[in-house]
Amino acid sequence: MGSIYLIRHGQASFGADDYDVLSPLGVQQAEILGDHLIATGVTLNACFSGDMLRQKDTALAALARFSHANLTAPPLTIDSAFNEIDVDNIIRLLVPKMLDQEPHATESLRNPLQDKAEFQRLFSMIMQRWATETDDIPDHLRWSTFTQTVDAGLQRVLNSAGANDHIGIFTSGGTITACLHLLAGIPARNAFELNWQIVNTSLSRLKFRNDSVILTSFNSHAHLDLLKNKKLITYR
Repeated sequence: MGSIYLIRHGQASFGADDYDVLSPLGVQQAEILGDHLIATGVTLNACFSGDMLRQKDTALAALARFSHANLTAPPLTIDSAFNEIDVDNIIRLLVPKMLDQEPHATESLRNPLQDKAEFQRLFSMIMQRWATETDDIPDHLRWSTFTQTVDAGLQRVLNSAGANDHIGIFTSGGTITACLHLLAGIPARNAFELNWQIVNTSLSRLKFRNDSVILTSFNSHAHLDLLKNKKLITYR
């Protein structure tokens, strides 16, 4: 059987003007992941990422560890199907629909570092509304469209894969959540409860044979746990 490793990007720049930049810790997490793959004998035959900087830079930092160890790493192939949810536009569309019940939502979402717990509460509420398609929004921004895009990306990867290939896909939490929904049949509402637990640079493993794909592990971050440094465990 072949394997696909869904890898969440390293820590990004939460609360900064540009979130789509790895923090120094995010780079460190990616390098630790690369060393872990080498130590456990995982040889990647192909590697993909979305076109977001945090996804590409996580992949490149991890793959560089193979070169550092004089091992061959595959080139990185970019496929926008593995991009993150378009959170900014979804928030812009859905927050006005919530203001009767959450009058301070706009301020809290604009200043996430001021009260992280309140930001997470509101963000979770928005994602639940979005994933259950409670509100009428443009088709290209809908949850169902997003999952179809992710599914099409997975099919492209599978169509190009050898029977026993090991493939890395460096992506984001929303994409991994869509895969939980698509492959394990987890309802969107429940899948998003799991989303908040996905650790930066964690691995979720799929195994495939012909047209059959199954989820065999979720959110493994042993490469970080083994270093016994709680600061390495991050969620954004």
